[in-house]
Amino acid sequence: MPIDDATHAVARCPMVRFVDLVSGKWAIPILYRLILIDAPVRFGELQRAVAPITQKELTRQLRAFEQRGLVHRKVYAEVPPRVEYHVTPLGKTLRKPLASLAAWMETHAGDLEDAKDTA
Repeated sequence: MPIDDATHAVARCPMVRFVDLVSGKWAIPILYRLILIDAPVRFGELQRAVAPITQKELTRQLRAFEQRGLVHRKVYAEVPPRVEYHVTPLGKTLRKPLASLAAWMETHAGDLEDAKDTA
């Protein structure tokens, strides 16, 4: 298979596309927290919930989620400005897959530690 065909096949792979969607150390924790909260949340509140994330990283990740339609950002015309974020209906569809990943991690955390210790 020529390289262009292989690259195209990888780009179409649903898992590669999913990893691209949630890439970054903080992507899944932010999205999962927004799904669990399931209500509008202010930036500072979200930052505390996902600590120790930096303001810059949280902003970057929220913008990426907003561009992909997973998170909605609402700005209120107040002084000082108030901004709230909430997960969209599309973002909420990730609840079960992310909960499954969390459950898997809880179930196998000890196995992973054991494997790391014996490696």
